[in-house]
Amino acid sequence: MLKGLGGLGDMAKLMKQAQEMQQKMAEAQESLDRITVTGEAGAGLVKATATAKGELTGLDIDPSIFSPEDKEVAEDLILAAVKDAQARASEAAQREMARVTEGMDLPPGMKLPF
Repeated sequence: MLKGLGGLGDMAKLMKQAQEMQQKMAEAQESLDRITVTGEAGAGLVKATATAKGELTGLDIDPSIFSPEDKEVAEDLILAAVKDAQARASEAAQREMARVTEGMDLPPGMKLPF
């Protein structure tokens, strides 16, 4: 189509790829709100649920940990469950971004979105 125009054909192809990537990135960002993960602590006594964007959406605490003398243990379990949910959210987000950028020649270790 653009033969004889030198590098302009390659530039048009590159622009089209950039637009496609932008659309895929927008779709992936939207899907991160729908992907949920659950982090646990204390063998499931405390569970934290978050979106793949890392937004905490739920917290489930077994009533057995509500003892005044175990206050610090309960706090530690809650914190551990939230951190676990955040770590799982990050992993889910990375998997989703990897799916979007699959087949693209991006440098190794490049983090998206930019």
